[in-house]
Amino acid sequence: MAGIETHFPTNRRRFLLSSGGAVAGVGAAWALPGQRSGSAPGGAPVQPLTRTSPVRTGARRAAPYGATTLDTAARLTGSGGYRRITSGPGWPLVVRGELAAAAAGRQDRRTPLACFLQFTDLHVADVQSPLRTEFLRAGSPGSWRAQEALSVAGAVSLVEQANAVRGGPHTGRPPAFVMSTGDNIDNHSMVELDWFLTLMSGGRITPDTGDPTGYEGVQNSGLALYWHPDDALRDQDKSRGLPRIPGYLEAAMRPVVSPGLRLPWYSTPGNHDDLPGGCLAPQDPELADYITGARKLFSVPDADVAAFAKVLDTGGDPKSTVLKDILRHNAARARTVTADERRRMFTPHEYLRAHLDPAIKGAGPVGHGYTDNHLDGDRMYYSFTIAEGVIGISIDTTYRSGHYEGSLGTEQLRWLERTLASHSSRHYDADGRLVRNAGADDAHILVFSHHHSPSMTRRPDAARSEEKRHDGEEVIALLSRFPNVVAWINGHSHINHITPHAHPTAARSFWEVNTASHVDYPQHARIIELVDNHDGTLSLFTTLIESAAPHHTDFDDLSAVGLASLYRELSYNAPGLAAGLADGVHEKMAGTPADRNTELLVRRG
Repeated sequence: MAGIETHFPTNRRRFLLSSGGAVAGVGAAWALPGQRSGSAPGGAPVQPLTRTSPVRTGARRAAPYGATTLDTAARLTGSGGYRRITSGPGWPLVVRGELAAAAAGRQDRRTPLACFLQFTDLHVADVQSPLRTEFLRAGSPGSWRAQEALSVAGAVSLVEQANAVRGGPHTGRPPAFVMSTGDNIDNHSMVELDWFLTLMSGGRITPDTGDPTGYEGVQNSGLALYWHPDDALRDQDKSRGLPRIPGYLEAAMRPVVSPGLRLPWYSTPGNHDDLPGGCLAPQDPELADYITGARKLFSVPDADVAAFAKVLDTGGDPKSTVLKDILRHNAARARTVTADERRRMFTPHEYLRAHLDPAIKGAGPVGHGYTDNHLDGDRMYYSFTIAEGVIGISIDTTYRSGHYEGSLGTEQLRWLERTLASHSSRHYDADGRLVRNAGADDAHILVFSHHHSPSMTRRPDAARSEEKRHDGEEVIALLSRFPNVVAWINGHSHINHITPHAHPTAARSFWEVNTASHVDYPQHARIIELVDNHDGTLSLFTTLIESAAPHHTDFDDLSAVGLASLYRELSYNAPGLAAGLADGVHEKMAGTPADRNTELLVRRG
């Protein structure tokens, strides 16, 4: 591929934590043989793995603690319906020169400008919430995740890994902050928001709602549609090899203590933060009563599954309307659970207030990007100083009336344009004419959002019906008018993908860095470093990291660390993944090497 070089690092900063040969070039993936789900070699049925020895709950030090994927990366091993995780060799550094040439000797000239971490799509989840739609799994296996009950333990392990990063692997500069680019929570409930804020700032989290003495969710429902780790039910997941782990549900609901981030953190909203289920109308009275109530649907007829799936691509209220119809005419099928007021939905105002609470300041700043001024109009976009001469801009791309896609309203788009101009001594107007602003405070600019450009559309937003909406192409066009823009960093897709947005005027080009989630495979976050090469170019280094949990999973270990390891392994065994290597499913989500550990060159604005 033109403009791309692959470098296999010698790990001069760290001891290589695993042995093995390096990947053989750009686009290569782990070429392990696929295996039909639910069968072992030769077609014999898979026997589910079972823990037989006593539970060990003592903590153990994680093998990848403080490492990056330049050092070592998790990979699947073995064959069959359930694949184990092991430590593999690190991934190479890929130099991407599509937007600017990589000049020789820049390594000796460069000056570090900034270093920080990106979290995205944590999806901290209350898995017992009545508003969850696990029953959609009957029509789409990916609609429910076997690992969901471990989201808190997995996220705590990611916080531990962030705290262990002492310096960027390419600059040695200590990270200045963490930016979480949305979908921090899953169900838009107050209890999840409290868990997320505590996770990031430090404290005790009990990832349990409803009955405090027992789990009330789908994983002990007796329905073969879901994985039942604690018992011998021959559910569909055990049929494809998922283990039996007695004590799992009790362990998953136990309190976990997060150390909190030792560095400041900022927050960007995603559709799951703003909307129940990430796509339903917020503050709907009927849904609000249901989410805190004492009835929950575990399964529905196939026709209802198909009806709800059909409206997922529509905007506004139809999804909520269809879901409410399903809840009404299946009321007799609902099971009794323990009502819990902590599950209530929150307003945008309450979301901001929660971030502004001094009790969750952690390492700062108070508000985590938001200030009291943002309460006026419930605005969730802001700018902040990343480092001297480097500015961050966080934008709110959510549809507040209910849709999983994103957009910007005209008011925010105009604010974004003004903010970009205030940090650019020169830019271009919409017609391509050069505009000079001698009073601007010139800075390199990084833009953050939840949605990536392909997921931003122009759907009407009933919550802001008077305002025109703007899609990803319009945001790209705006950003390309400002040569100081280096990159747009986002999430939402659950896929690692890096896109060059080239412009005929080279200085107007920039990168879009899209990072995978921390709930689904491959559970990545990024270290991002910005340097000046002093040759008319900047380099943006993107290095993927995993959580601090060991790659090796021990079914006997139900400690928080052991659960975090299991969280990763279960995500690697999602339906269609463990047996889908030959089809390139893993590479699509993890990205090619050119979407992982990279040096992205761009002309200096």
